[in-house]
Amino acid sequence: MRRRRFLEVSVAHASALLVACDDAIEDPLPAPSDAATLVARPHGPTEKSITGFVALGIPDDGFIYVPPGYTPDRPAPLLLLLHGAGGSPEDFKSLPLASLADPAGLLLLCPKSRSGTWDLSLGGFGPDVRFIDAALARVFRAYNISRYRIALGGFSNGASYALSLGVYNGDLFSALVAFSPGFYTPPGKRGLPRVFASHGTGDPLLNNTSTPQIVPRLRSEGYSVTYRLFDGGHEVPVSVAQEAIQWLTAG
Repeated sequence: MRRRRFLEVSVAHASALLVACDDAIEDPLPAPSDAATLVARPHGPTEKSITGFVALGIPDDGFIYVPPGYTPDRPAPLLLLLHGAGGSPEDFKSLPLASLADPAGLLLLCPKSRSGTWDLSLGGFGPDVRFIDAALARVFRAYNISRYRIALGGFSNGASYALSLGVYNGDLFSALVAFSPGFYTPPGKRGLPRVFASHGTGDPLLNNTSTPQIVPRLRSEGYSVTYRLFDGGHEVPVSVAQEAIQWLTAG
């Protein structure tokens, strides 16, 4: 299957219209127990839902993608996706994730890091966790999300962040998707979300031994891991993205 390059740089905005949200996403949330804890939880929608690409506050904050077949009378699965260092949520539009998500009714939430990359690489969990929490609360207000089918994923530095934050918030996330992660440093563990990981054999930015080192550690800690080593570089081939979505929605 043809592959599309998925680099850690911003790509041109897709032609799909982003629908601006009138209200800010800064919800009043319960105080977290620490800097890495996410407190937002599904509670049933209280606002009118919008399908398609929906902006989070302003376009630079990221977006939600809601399949056209979404209906509020049935709890939907959600995948929160984190971009790579120096990238943006728009990068995910270079993959056909929307078309892959549509058949399963999978909603996508793609927020923007508060700085050039995620805060864990800049000294520790903090502002990005709070923004992700507020973005999740925004989704939970507007959409009927299944509390048993919430996943966290990402690419490169976003994948490393997803693994580290996701394992610590395993009471919220039932699955984690890591495309070419470089490290795994959770402050602790809660629950046992299942994991999908991938890496290219010719990755020029992250040595292809990084994920093979992470995977055995996750398995030794009791996590069920599906691992795909593919012939390619620092990218997410369409075939790997498709397999990840199928793996995610089949669980």
